[in-house]
Amino acid sequence: MAGLSRSRIVEAAIALLDEAGESGLTFRALSAALKTGPGAIYWHVANKSELLVAATEAVLEAVLEAPPGPGPEGPRGPEGAIRTLALGVFDAIDAHPWVGTQVARPESQPMALAIFERFGQQIQVIGAPIEAQFDAASALLYYTLGVAGQNAANARAQDPGTSRTDVLAGASAELDPADFPFLHAVAGQLRDHDDRAQFLAGVDLILAGIRSSAR
Repeated sequence: MAGLSRSRIVEAAIALLDEAGESGLTFRALSAALKTGPGAIYWHVANKSELLVAATEAVLEAVLEAPPGPGPEGPRGPEGAIRTLALGVFDAIDAHPWVGTQVARPESQPMALAIFERFGQQIQVIGAPIEAQFDAASALLYYTLGVAGQNAANARAQDPGTSRTDVLAGASAELDPADFPFLHAVAGQLRDHDDRAQFLAGVDLILAGIRSSAR
């Protein structure tokens, strides 16, 4: 067990999860990556479930600890902090698609609640009335985790070198315009849009509603 630590095991687990997903994370594969025996790993981690929770926490804690700042997320202040957090979670799940599934499980509920708390604190600063704060924080949490998770799942489902936006545009083009007039009207946007920018536009729509309630 010389040189082996829980943090090193978690780092190796994250690398395996990124490469092969949850099914690829086995203690045999982890032992090979760490060049040690399973017994040494079990000294630090009881089972795979505990390891998945620890890996999810490691990825999301880095997002929660990042300070808000200027940039594409928006200016400093409560709305900038919300954009920074939402985009940080989106990017983390985009980089580590398995996180989207794990954070929705009961075992990782503390991380979901930590994100919920951060959103709620900023909503309080904006000045939304108390009766609207729970709904506003819930909308931000579910939108962020839902869109980020779906985006990651869609990316995994595409063949290498295939653009998801091209697939969406192609699929909409095959639909009858009489039955799907809206999809045909926005077909160009389906083909050309940026998922990250579209995600942030949705966050801004929720923020607009929060600002309205604060007035």
